[in-house]
Amino acid sequence: MQIIAFNRCWVIHLRWLIITLIAASILFGLSAWQLKRAADKTQLLQHLAQIQQDGPVTAQAIHSLLPEVADGLNVSAKAHWLVPAVWLLDNQIVKGQVGYDVIVPMQVDATADVILVNLGWLLAPGARGQLPSVDVPTNFNIQGILRTHFGGIRLGQNFEDNGQWPMRIQQLDLEALGSYLKRPLYAGVIYQLQNSPYVVHYQTVVMPPERHRAYALQWFLLALAVLIVALAASAKKVASDEQK
Repeated sequence: MQIIAFNRCWVIHLRWLIITLIAASILFGLSAWQLKRAADKTQLLQHLAQIQQDGPVTAQAIHSLLPEVADGLNVSAKAHWLVPAVWLLDNQIVKGQVGYDVIVPMQVDATADVILVNLGWLLAPGARGQLPSVDVPTNFNIQGILRTHFGGIRLGQNFEDNGQWPMRIQQLDLEALGSYLKRPLYAGVIYQLQNSPYVVHYQTVVMPPERHRAYALQWFLLALAVLIVALAASAKKVASDEQK
């Protein structure tokens, strides 16, 4: 198929046209996805900034709030560790070193659900079969941020139950952890930000909106490059045919 435009004749092969359009559509889609991520991150940061202005709340108070409303709250409370339960969240990397996040169940009120607290990061021993020793105070002052939206990486079976604590886990599955404790868990995790015996490394937003916008621009330019190269290749082919 030939198209005459801009005083030139462009030869279009259906197969290459389909491949080009598919490739460009994927790249434009990735650009739009990154822009959406940037908008979501901006909205999240604005929401958290507004919450921070209200100051910390007690852990007892969050139990009266829906999880989606409580997300991002600063929490300050005294809590009691449910001895001896300790979970080590696997595959946590801090400054290039592999370790675990120390997760413990805390009771803040006799009538409230148990809530999980991420105390921070602990370096993993050299041998995979060895777990680090964990020292957790029985009574603890919680000073952190509550998150009800969190993800994780799961590699294989979630629980590695060897009949003793601490126990290694691959992902924070609140329903499964609550069933293991035989206690209801609040639908969120408090990330300790101060006065922790472990390395505090939690970041509310790992990748800022500006980074997402930069990636969006890169994908957009790549999509344009695919279209331009395809057009240029067609034009050169016509010029070669004319010389013959």
